[in-house]
Amino acid sequence: MRLRLLIDENLSPSLAALARSKGIEAEAAAYSGKAGWPDHKLTAFALEHGYVIVTNNRRDFLKLYLNADIHSGLIVIVPLEIKQRQLELFEIVLKFLTEMNQDSVNQLIEVLKDGSVHIRQWTSDDHDLGHITNLK
Repeated sequence: MRLRLLIDENLSPSLAALARSKGIEAEAAAYSGKAGWPDHKLTAFALEHGYVIVTNNRRDFLKLYLNADIHSGLIVIVPLEIKQRQLELFEIVLKFLTEMNQDSVNQLIEVLKDGSVHIRQWTSDDHDLGHITNLK
């Protein structure tokens, strides 16, 4: 399993350092010339370059990924948490993916406040619109 992670600027850039310490390629948008990019531009970059976006901006990215037939994956840390808890939850996801040797292609991977990890298909053809509230 090869992951290339792009940490959205709404999360701590320390998540990229944590991933790199585990041998996973990762960059923080805030420190890689992508600070301030709108979500659609970040998504286009990730799709073009094979990155998995890591975010807690759940609703916006779920909508954007509905347009993708194929993508490298989307990781959502569901709760808005302080830096230390973000790191803990992210480490749970990384461990889960490594131990399960889980491929992230076309997967929505969410970690909840209790540390549980949930994976489902998320593509233009395979998704659950009920998973997003207040679609407008």
